[in-house]
Amino acid sequence: MKRRQFITLLGGAAAWPLAARAQRPGKLPTIGFLGPATPSVEGQRVAAFVQRLRELGWIDGRDLAIEYRWAEGRNERYVEIAAEFARLKVDVIVTLGTIAVTAAKQATAVTPIVFAAVSDPVGTGLVASLARPGGNVTGLSNQLPDTAGKKLELLREVVSGLRRLAIMANVSNPGVALEVDEVQAAARTFDLAVTTSQIRRVEDFASAFDALKGRADALYVCAEPLMNMNRVRINTLALGMRLPTMYGSREYVEAGGLMSYGANIPDLYRRAADFVDKILRGAKPGDIPVEQATKFDLIINLTTAKVLGLTIPESFLLRADEVIE
Repeated sequence: MKRRQFITLLGGAAAWPLAARAQRPGKLPTIGFLGPATPSVEGQRVAAFVQRLRELGWIDGRDLAIEYRWAEGRNERYVEIAAEFARLKVDVIVTLGTIAVTAAKQATAVTPIVFAAVSDPVGTGLVASLARPGGNVTGLSNQLPDTAGKKLELLREVVSGLRRLAIMANVSNPGVALEVDEVQAAARTFDLAVTTSQIRRVEDFASAFDALKGRADALYVCAEPLMNMNRVRINTLALGMRLPTMYGSREYVEAGGLMSYGANIPDLYRRAADFVDKILRGAKPGDIPVEQATKFDLIINLTTAKVLGLTIPESFLLRADEVIE
């Protein structure tokens, strides 16, 4: 989505919750949107979701109502919001991430749940299978664990002499734990020494970076809401230690990270609207196959590369989907 189009769509963001609440007493179908972070972080993703709903004939305030709630990267908020949506008897819950979907499943076994992106929905037990999810849950997989090896290959192209890799992850997230396993396995194939820093709360970042001093040549950050909410903090600390960073989505690179490779999350949210459309027209979520990401982006920040003293090969830049300068 072009920046100008995004800004136009986002222009009405402040009215989203108000419009939804204004329509709640009526008989419009209602979507409970559980955002893992904040409106500013999730804006582009929400805009893609709402735009696709419009294309499918669902306009917020006219054909349906959307109740927006924001977890702000805090696990306890998922439980609170999911319980609220269950009490409101929304027609479908839309969210992202393993913890959020788990909270929604625990809150209701009846309300359809659509996840815009989950790392491994089968491996984390959210669905029975991709082809036949069963129950009240379906959606899309961003395949983060599957991209671990590719991300390390890209890091090795940019960081010459990479020997020591630091992994930073919120391992309380089951999907992230699976990704960490894949990163560690891929690192072994490249003969990299690995240090894993476990982050569970904001206060853990400073001590984690202190522990990495002199022990890493690059930093691999497992993307998830707590990390996303603190991406500026992470990048500031990493740049202070002259650590090149690899992420799973573009928001981190826009905030000063070196590069990212992973599924295009706004595209997944756009496709999630198709799932919602099918459910509102009568389909059962358990009968709708889980789909996988098809669009993957490589983003690199040349300004950050210059600060780190890295020279990015021309061949690498030509393969990038976006170069931030």
